[in-house]
Amino acid sequence: MEDKNLLNRRKVLGGIGAGLAVAAVGPIFSGQAAAEPTNSAPLELQDPTGKYPKPPFKGQSQPWPGLASKMDPRPDHGEKSYKGSGRLRGRKALITGGDSGMGRAAAIAYAREGADVAINYLPAEEEDAKEVIALIKAEGRKAIAIPGDIQTEAFCKRLVEEAVKGLGGLDILVNNAARQQTRPTILEISSEDFDRTMKTNVYAPFWITKAALPHMKAGSTIICTTSEQAYDPSAELHDYAQTKAANMSYVKSLAKQLGPKGIRVNGVAPGPIWTPLQVSGGATQEKLKQFGGDTPLGRPGQPVELASIYVQLAASDASYATGQIYGASGGSGNP
Repeated sequence: MEDKNLLNRRKVLGGIGAGLAVAAVGPIFSGQAAAEPTNSAPLELQDPTGKYPKPPFKGQSQPWPGLASKMDPRPDHGEKSYKGSGRLRGRKALITGGDSGMGRAAAIAYAREGADVAINYLPAEEEDAKEVIALIKAEGRKAIAIPGDIQTEAFCKRLVEEAVKGLGGLDILVNNAARQQTRPTILEISSEDFDRTMKTNVYAPFWITKAALPHMKAGSTIICTTSEQAYDPSAELHDYAQTKAANMSYVKSLAKQLGPKGIRVNGVAPGPIWTPLQVSGGATQEKLKQFGGDTPLGRPGQPVELASIYVQLAASDASYATGQIYGASGGSGNP
């Protein structure tokens, strides 16, 4: 009789234990199941070789610095194609060269990920900049337009001050603006041209970063746009390529300085990307017509194709990435 009662008690206790185990595990599995939409169709595969226009492109030229809105075909910065998911909610970003190219793509993506954004651009780029400001505001985010030439230290300091004031702080800095002019030989690069390229591409990130750092807390991020030119320089972009190599070293050195302070520094190295740089003196007409055709993907990249890289480097889930250079060059292998 005692053996029978003992057996029954074991069955009851065993049942309770099993029930508790199921209860403990159940919410985990049910949560996973709930996270999977039951009625969503699978995403279709996209062939990257045919996703965007391929060369030959028609010849076209604009005065420096050029407008994306006047290019043919017009670049895709993510105006309609980038979809956000709130990865940067509440963040405050300053982006130089935010009117077009990778800066514009980053500005649109950041706004759709929940960030407030200030963009800098040259006054001649106002037409493009107005479009970006409207897109940021359409996401319900703060949009601060700060036109001006970053070739002077005084303006770089004012740029940061206005961004911090307008945004209410600063925790993402994207040093993206650049000057690129093709010259067949070093003999045709004037000292004035060399100086303008250096001040735009090297001095400005230095000045802007110095002004921004006192406002940036642990968890903030700095991103610098370098280039495949840092690794595989073209003969006709002698001065520009030097600056992009400097940008790469800027990232790696500054990351070591700021790592202990909890501020991450990374770079993005685009390959041939369809931006106003190319049509406003950055490429010869001959090269422009076949631009990007020599990559394994057979075409130039579009700015939006780098947007997710800028988002990832700014997001807190990339917390172990610092001092890194992330490339997107259509298969040429750099970096």
